[in-house]
Amino acid sequence: MDYLRLIRIKQWFKNIFVFLPIFFAGKLLDLHLVLNSIIAFFSFSFIASSIYIINDCTDIEKDKMHPEKKNRPLAAGKIKVNQAFIVFLLLIIAAYFMGLIIHSWGVILIITLYFIMNLAYSFKLKHIAIIDVVIISIGFLLRIYMGGFSTGLPISVWAVLVTFFLALVLALGKRRGELVNVQLTGQTRKALDGYNLQLVDISITVVSTCFIMCYIMYTLDPVIKKNFHDYIVYTALFVVIGILRYLQLTFVYNKTESPTKVLYKDLFLQIDLAAWLAMIFVLKYLN
Repeated sequence: MDYLRLIRIKQWFKNIFVFLPIFFAGKLLDLHLVLNSIIAFFSFSFIASSIYIINDCTDIEKDKMHPEKKNRPLAAGKIKVNQAFIVFLLLIIAAYFMGLIIHSWGVILIITLYFIMNLAYSFKLKHIAIIDVVIISIGFLLRIYMGGFSTGLPISVWAVLVTFFLALVLALGKRRGELVNVQLTGQTRKALDGYNLQLVDISITVVSTCFIMCYIMYTLDPVIKKNFHDYIVYTALFVVIGILRYLQLTFVYNKTESPTKVLYKDLFLQIDLAAWLAMIFVLKYLN
């Protein structure tokens, strides 16, 4: 169990973005492409987990002082650094091995780029305000392209923008939660010096608007309407409702410091997401 916590297996949920190209292309019944997507998912998950181990090793002393992070396996002393290093090497080997199985240099390029980018993030870029959340958002774009390269399916420009802005909203919500907790505990970190609540609140509002606008433009794209149905524009209702709920959790309840936990625990968002997925599925696969 400690090793599963070390590799942050619950965070693998983020990597379902790898499956979006095959889902929106209507290729879920193509077993070859589905298999490639599954392999790509695990490859990306392994490389992402290797980064989590690096983060935990470099932040081990800081994590010991954090009310929640002190319970992480390394900070709590349940796993030694040399043991974590062995797991790190195994994850790297597994990630590249699975990438090679797909026979796509694009996949190898994506996991290499993600690894290098997150190394830079771990040691420097996470301490630079604004750049830190942009890097996180680019990470989600790489997940989309991982799915595209593994299946050979094209990625819509609007889908890229929608993904980027959605990830940016989530990252900014996380920063806001950290800022509020800083006010309560008095503990801070370097990157938060470039933020304040006013900046983050305005940024969340602006980026949320961009996200909704890009999603609506995506649904109005003639190619998308042809591939789905004119009714796809109505899926924007679930998107708007979902964003409103996320803003409520952010501004009213301050529960978005961990976006992953929010989605795991918030029934409202789960129902909204399920309804959105169901409508997309009906329009694409049953129309």
